[in-house]
Amino acid sequence: MRAQASVLHLDLDAFFAAVEQRDKPSLRGKPVVVGGVGGRGVVSTASYEARRYGVRSAMSTREARARCPHAAFLTGRFHAYRETSRAVMAVLRAVSPLVEPLSLDEAFVDLAPAELGDHDETTLRAMGERLREGVKEATGGLTASVGIGTSKFIAKVASDLDKPDGLVVVMPGTETELLRPMHVTVIPGVGPATAERLRRAGIHTVADLETVSLDELVRLVGRAHGTGLHALARAEDDRAVEPERETKSVSVEGTYDTDLTDRSLMSGLLTRQAGQVAERLRKHGLSGRTITIKVRLHDFTTLSRSTTLPSPTDHAPTIARLARSLLEELDTSGGVRLLGVGVSGLADWIQEELFTDEEPEQEQDVAPVEPPTQRSTWAPGMDVEHTEMGRGWVWGSGRGVVTVRFETAQTGPGPVRSYPADSPDLAPWRPPETDGAPV
Repeated sequence: MRAQASVLHLDLDAFFAAVEQRDKPSLRGKPVVVGGVGGRGVVSTASYEARRYGVRSAMSTREARARCPHAAFLTGRFHAYRETSRAVMAVLRAVSPLVEPLSLDEAFVDLAPAELGDHDETTLRAMGERLREGVKEATGGLTASVGIGTSKFIAKVASDLDKPDGLVVVMPGTETELLRPMHVTVIPGVGPATAERLRRAGIHTVADLETVSLDELVRLVGRAHGTGLHALARAEDDRAVEPERETKSVSVEGTYDTDLTDRSLMSGLLTRQAGQVAERLRKHGLSGRTITIKVRLHDFTTLSRSTTLPSPTDHAPTIARLARSLLEELDTSGGVRLLGVGVSGLADWIQEELFTDEEPEQEQDVAPVEPPTQRSTWAPGMDVEHTEMGRGWVWGSGRGVVTVRFETAQTGPGPVRSYPADSPDLAPWRPPETDGAPV
């Protein structure tokens, strides 16, 4: 925890849905749900208009349709999200060179090198307001919620307190006062299973957690998790903002339409990913010391755990074994949307002696994971272009017919027309190719 409030967390509000409303004028102010549109689909993001009906991220699309049948249900347009995210990250980097993107719609910023002159509340609020206005201008009207505090944990908590389009500054010395009334699930990694374990011990709020000794927490939830909870309950968090640099890691990850709950399946998927990472390392003549797993939970909380070897490796069973052991530290009972394995601390050599005493590790059998159902040619929400009408988006399709609303972010609500699904005058639209630079 820092002496000054110099860590900022920015979270774009209902990001995917907000981009869709920006680019589709007829949907502004109306319920919009982005995600899988099929029977087994899952909501990725719901606009605030849809949230009033109880639609939430990670809810099944079936339930979302029952709660809000008049919403627009759209598949994702990741080219639009990536482009918008790049614009936001550029705004953040103009404030400070130390920006750590967490996903397309959120990032930490280290304000220490931002030359603010002072870190009093008035200065920080003025800077936060300018930043939010800059984001709105760069994105064509999207709003962001900002939290500023003395650590990553506090800044993240603060950004959630006044959504949407909010700004909360937590000054040094007020952190524990802020946290104490909150439920223990405000702490990263406290999912349903851990929360239930704590509830049975009479621990409901952060204030309750603060009174529990480290030994007792270790007994309740294990050493790694207990140590983290003990520190965060006291607002102790010294993690640095880690800006992206040139690629210094090799990783593989997968996102799943249906939340994973089977631990043996997750273990098998990590094993498979570890093998893919090892193959890439060997292909480029590299090895690495630090093995990291990335886990995105059902509520979109993203966690990572890592461990470091004394010498670099490209040995798939070793990477897999360590990845599986890291997974054991996490509470995944609520479901997992994303799993990933990465190796960093890269080198161009391997210390073979590291493995000479190890027995060969058998590759685990991995239960097959059904790939996402291939979407129809004309998916709801996708960008299209007509030879006469110009650009628009798919309103719906079926029975050999596709219906298009012709409008863009620069127009008003446009007309609706229907065409045969195989019309030669209608084609998917994609933006010009970019250089593919990372966000």
